[in-house]
Amino acid sequence: MSALENKIAVVTGGSGAIGSAIRAGLEQQGACAVSLDVAPPAAAAPFQACDVRDDASVASAIAEVQRTYGRLDLVVHAAGVSREAVVWKLAVEDWDFVQSVNLRGAFLLLRHAIPVMRAGEGGRIVLIGSINGSRGKFGTSAYSASKAGLIALARTVAREVARLGILINVVEPGWVRTPLTDNLPQSVRDAALAESLVGKYVEPADVASAVAFLCGPGAQQITGQILRVDGGQSLGSV
Repeated sequence: MSALENKIAVVTGGSGAIGSAIRAGLEQQGACAVSLDVAPPAAAAPFQACDVRDDASVASAIAEVQRTYGRLDLVVHAAGVSREAVVWKLAVEDWDFVQSVNLRGAFLLLRHAIPVMRAGEGGRIVLIGSINGSRGKFGTSAYSASKAGLIALARTVAREVARLGILINVVEPGWVRTPLTDNLPQSVRDAALAESLVGKYVEPADVASAVAFLCGPGAQQITGQILRVDGGQSLGSV
């Protein structure tokens, strides 16, 4: 039997490059993984329309998953956006938009998913952060602050839900090679690669492997922690 056989998972941002890889990785381990996103994934997969910024939308999506599958075991918040500018030039609406997806979205997801999880057999929650949530990066105050917030959220919620049989952790990727990052200027990509100690970009499948591990039987004593998947990028920048 696969490690996650018959588990029911939801992945916000499950139609994006990283979210799709996470969903596929969970499915490879035997789970049924539902994408929660504003648009369906390119490949045929379980999908529930959801705007993570909106409380009613998240509530409806989680309720529909519960109605369809009867329970919820694994929750991954992979939805994320960025708006970049030095802080004194950053528009208020850009700051608010980033927080609404990255941090508010995580809060709303946990607010509605945890009651379903605790009514069952507990489960696992993984929030997709970023090394920039721990170290910061020039021009990314909105994004970095939102990802730092995920760490505090996870560590607090870990204290609240551990006795309910629920574990929560943060995966912090470094620079991940996606169609979006592939379209950035070569100089930007080269700078990120130069920080990597292993000399390779992180692939979406690398992030997916970390998520699958934290959702699996080998992580039964891990909660409130950060797992960095960055090829040593955060060390190389010091």
